[in-house]
Amino acid sequence: MVRVEQRGPVRWITISREARRNALNARVVAEIGRAIETAESVEGCLAIVLTGAGTRAFCAGADLEPGAQGFAFAVDHSRPTHYLVDLFKLMRGCRLPIIARVNGHVMAGGVGLLCACDMAVAAEHAMIGTPETKIGLVPMMILPGMLRVIPERKLLEMCLTGEPIGAPEALALGIVNHLAPQEELDAKLEWLLARLLDKSPTAIRIGKQAFHAMRDMSVEQGLEYAQVMVTAMASTRDAQEGIRAFGEKRPPAWTGS
Repeated sequence: MVRVEQRGPVRWITISREARRNALNARVVAEIGRAIETAESVEGCLAIVLTGAGTRAFCAGADLEPGAQGFAFAVDHSRPTHYLVDLFKLMRGCRLPIIARVNGHVMAGGVGLLCACDMAVAAEHAMIGTPETKIGLVPMMILPGMLRVIPERKLLEMCLTGEPIGAPEALALGIVNHLAPQEELDAKLEWLLARLLDKSPTAIRIGKQAFHAMRDMSVEQGLEYAQVMVTAMASTRDAQEGIRAFGEKRPPAWTGS
């Protein structure tokens, strides 16, 4: 259901359920989680790409097919957290940058998956929507992540009306970073990856951690956190190498430490 490939320094995770529009169930979510978790232990892995199979859908959200394995709304009171919540927490804590390759439409829980990624490159034909109200529901587990990515008034409109937006509007709202025609999607993704992979892995790890930490702090708390972190960051080997390389006018040789 989930295809995992290590392409040099990048781990590709593909939801391979094209016939079900790459919908999520417990097994799919567990396999995505394992692929993300193990990527951090792969020597030389610097980034993760998350995508869907085909060109129709990045992810259609929860699999609502009757009898679907790991049905999204099944209740198991022995588990204190839902499997999708576990995945979102894992993605937030992952030290590697996670890039969404939005190969097609993104609906319902798929929007939560998109927002849990750190950056996104989308095909121009993609539509993004939360149509849950059309079946008597509203987005719930995906809402905390969406609130941190999508402007509030637009998000409320999307959640209550269930109407999707196109990729150009998603770009304007900052939901995705870059757009490309379908046939140029991978080239645009490689363009973005190239601008990550030549940077300090240590700086990227610290930067992602600081971003998520400060986002939920007051300004005063953020400043206190920053003045502690800046000295720790400056003491890393990558920072020292970067400063030397800048002074010597040469490319830095990162060690990731």
